[in-house]
Amino acid sequence: HIDKYTFGIKEPQLEKDASVTARLERMQEKYKQEGLRRAVEGVLLVHQHDHPHVLLLQIGNTFFKLPGGRLKPGEDEVEGLKRKLTNKLAPTLANYRPKWEIGELLATWWRPNFETLLYPYVPAHITRPKECIFSVPRNLKLLAVPLFELYDNAQRYGPIISSIPQIVARFNFNRL
Repeated sequence: HIDKYTFGIKEPQLEKDASVTARLERMQEKYKQEGLRRAVEGVLLVHQHDHPHVLLLQIGNTFFKLPGGRLKPGEDEVEGLKRKLTNKLAPTLANYRPKWEIGELLATWWRPNFETLLYPYVPAHITRPKECIFSVPRNLKLLAVPLFELYDNAQRYGPIISSIPQIVARFNFNRL
């Protein structure tokens, strides 16, 4: 239940790129150096008002994303996700190490070219995809968004986040 958590604020974590175009150009350069880009994102489910909610980071007033990010070359997905969650959401206390519990892989998404679209499959015409996707900074908001609001709402949340209700539908949730 979300009421059992304490939320604080920490220093801003600024985006590396000034625009989506700049991000895609940077990704293209990294691909030349390192090859396939791997990333992980966490779907953090909480209960609020007797409904399951997904915790999302909000940038500005219109952009939403799941906590996570790029894996280091050769890094394990679970350890990388723990590192990213700690970086994005844990307080910056000297000896504090959160004990993240990572469940199942929900989905794998692919970026076949250096574009904004991601697909839940590798398109048939692509032989080498470019990316595989799997306390809050001051410049972000952490929101608990009900699953029913995410459902079929790609216009506001984008195709990946709006598909979370269908992806997690195979699970039974037991509220503790």
